Amino acid sequence: MSKWILPVALLVLSLGARAATEPSVTLHGKRFSTEFATDDASRELGLMNRPSMAPDHSMLFIFADDEPRAFWMKNTLIPLDILYFDKDRKLVSMQLNAQPCKADPCAIYPSDGNARYVLELVAGTAGKLGLKLGESLVVDGEPGPVR
Repeated sequence: MSKWILPVALLVLSLGARAATEPSVTLHGKRFSTEFATDDASRELGLMNRPSMAPDHSMLFIFADDEPRAFWMKNTLIPLDILYFDKDRKLVSMQLNAQPCKADPCAIYPSDGNARYVLELVAGTAGKLGLKLGESLVVDGEPGPVR
């Protein structure tokens, strides 16, 4: 037996374990790797100053309560779809193709109702998926404490 079998097997197992624990969300059968924004600082920074985002990536903003939410695009360099979900992770509102804004005044993109989760995707993704209100969001991974 080759002396390389055990190291290769361990590498494959560790890569598989990493992939299984990488944070992700699934929406309408499509999986997106995700970053969690769970505190004021990470929610304020969001996707600002990033020149691009992979089409299979997202950012999930998690709040401790349900209330109307409003996002803006100041210093965000890429157009986004902003999706609002309630406490049961059901889609309650969408702001599609929100445009970058480099200087005030920047447009505000509000939810049409209470939201606890807000998902940002590359603009056009919601349309490609054919999303409708009421869709369920599945979250995999540990977001940590919400503050």
